[in-house]
Amino acid sequence: MNVHGSNADVCPWTGGRVLLVSMDTRGTTAMEQGDVDMGIVPSNRTARLAFYETHVTPWTDNATALGLTVLQMNELSVAVGNARTALTEALAAREASKAATENFYQMIAAAHKLGAGAIELIKHRAESTNDPSVYVLAQIPAPTPPSAVPPPGSPFEFRITLEQGGVLGLSWKCNNPEGSVGTIYEVRRQAQGSGANDWTFVGASGVKNFLDTTLPSSLAATGINYQVVGVRSTARGVPSIFNVRFGVGGGGGFTVTQIAPSEVKLAA
Repeated sequence: MNVHGSNADVCPWTGGRVLLVSMDTRGTTAMEQGDVDMGIVPSNRTARLAFYETHVTPWTDNATALGLTVLQMNELSVAVGNARTALTEALAAREASKAATENFYQMIAAAHKLGAGAIELIKHRAESTNDPSVYVLAQIPAPTPPSAVPPPGSPFEFRITLEQGGVLGLSWKCNNPEGSVGTIYEVRRQAQGSGANDWTFVGASGVKNFLDTTLPSSLAATGINYQVVGVRSTARGVPSIFNVRFGVGGGGGFTVTQIAPSEVKLAA
């Protein structure tokens, strides 16, 4: 508690000591707050200001009866007025800051729109003249050339179904590179035991299945090799070859065996 010697006087009516407590720069007394207000003065600064504004007049008008001095009340009145002025200025500054910030956002948006347009013109000049030094002159990085998309993957997990009319249905899975589009699957066929290059083009499919509607019945006795390869306009994948054998073990079914590439694993 700050007690100045001149402010510690003896009350002429009670004989007690009257303590005039000085205010610190933060608007709170130098005494512990709990010792001063005892829950009377709000802790919120704005509410505390309103409290003193509503009490300074009755305290001044009744200073003697309340054990106060006119000088003390004059000082309190000036301090409360200064606090109100500071709060008004702070609120105005806060609103001005908000307005200034919003103005900055608008100004930088307008600048970015113009700057982005300038960058597009710079890029157009560099591309139209095929002159990469334009980027050096503009002090901006040249566009990174798009990386080539890898070739299509190799088909795997072949499935065979017998459709009506003796049509053989083929299906498979294939993991193609991310970003690749337009993959077509070419399907070729040969009798088992044929030469390595003795393939007949059967057709193509834009999906991972195909119906072989031209399968000669004579191939059922020898077994069939199918070759499926994914292709795009600029790349070809590694072909996969699988063998189909009918009537294995005297039954009427068939087996499907992956031949190439050997690293491709068939489903169980």
